[in-house]
Amino acid sequence: CTIALNVFRQLVIYLSPVLPGLAEKVNELFGKEINNWDDAKEQQVGYTLNKFKHLMQRVDPKHVEAMINDSKTADSEVAEQGGANNAANDDPANDDGSALEAEPLAETCTFDDFMKVDLRVARVINAEEVKKSKKLLRLTLSLGGDNQRTVLAGVKSAYTPEQLMNRLVVMVANLAPREMGKFGTSEGMVIAAGPGGEDIWLLSPDSGAKPGQRVH
Repeated sequence: CTIALNVFRQLVIYLSPVLPGLAEKVNELFGKEINNWDDAKEQQVGYTLNKFKHLMQRVDPKHVEAMINDSKTADSEVAEQGGANNAANDDPANDDGSALEAEPLAETCTFDDFMKVDLRVARVINAEEVKKSKKLLRLTLSLGGDNQRTVLAGVKSAYTPEQLMNRLVVMVANLAPREMGKFGTSEGMVIAAGPGGEDIWLLSPDSGAKPGQRVH
């Protein structure tokens, strides 16, 4: 019994980093605190153990099976909900015109008017939060080569900086720089859809598009 108890204590010492609760209970049983790995080398003999208390609870296979089934049910519900949401978004029958009603079409412009707006593909090479701003992210956009622009985009509620790194976006490249007070100067605008808040979707070109290409 002495040998078995010592071997058990040695195992607990080795497992103490991942089972600290068990190590603490074994400390109480043996009446000797586990301080370091070298304690496993010392044989415990010649003293009386304290009153035994249950150290661990046996794992019931039924409980494990119930946990697995609960996890499967939760995953299934999430998948079904996600599928329903995707189906709702992709179903043409759900294009009810509410977005157009919320923001009606602007006045008709001429082709020449449209051509004044220079839309370009750009790559986000850096993105960071703007201090003390609830809406803005500071984006460094590459138009290819050494041509870069700094744009303050109001997309913080929908995107994190990490989500935008290396992403291709469409920007208004010939927009006059705009001073935005203490936040700095914005040298363009990225194109997005949505009413605002968390419902913002940046427009991206298909793969193969290159920074600097014009959007016609």
